[in-house]
Amino acid sequence: MVGRAAQTSGLEMTTLTAWQNFYVIVGSSAGALIGLQFVVMSLITSAPNWRIDPTAGAAFATPTIMHFSTALLIASILCAPWDAVSTPAALCGVIGSAGIVYATVITGRMRRQTAYQPEFEDWLCHSVLPYMAYSTLCFSAFLARSHAPEALLAVAAAALLLLFIGIHNAWDAVTYHIFMQRRKGNESSESDLPR
Repeated sequence: MVGRAAQTSGLEMTTLTAWQNFYVIVGSSAGALIGLQFVVMSLITSAPNWRIDPTAGAAFATPTIMHFSTALLIASILCAPWDAVSTPAALCGVIGSAGIVYATVITGRMRRQTAYQPEFEDWLCHSVLPYMAYSTLCFSAFLARSHAPEALLAVAAAALLLLFIGIHNAWDAVTYHIFMQRRKGNESSESDLPR
């Protein structure tokens, strides 16, 4: 019985080790994108005449950092030297559960904010896809004990989905602010013209 448990644990760890490079890449990317997001937000808020609505920021900007941070946390957890898959699986389950709650909160914030009328793409990338990613992460914790390779694939898919959601949302936020500022600049230029 002990030999079988050791053999199963060894198989799990070999499976987990096979993902190390993937998580180094995902974690490094998430960390770099978090830093870049801070730089971009600093530039946006320091621009003259830009009014930033805090409720819109809580609905659209903060979740982007949270998704990048979650991808970084998952990568860190799965790169740590564990003795078995059960502990990282439990941690991923906790992260997934917290993420489901967070995605629900963000959906509520999107509904309550008045600075911007969300479109289908916004609901998809700020609410639906994060909910799916966190649900997959949560589900993988239950799958890990009996199907470790499949559970690790599900965790990888969730981490990658969160990374790409963050990239999309960061790009969306930056382009929105740039085009809104350009529109405001054009409107103020036209109002300054003699009539």
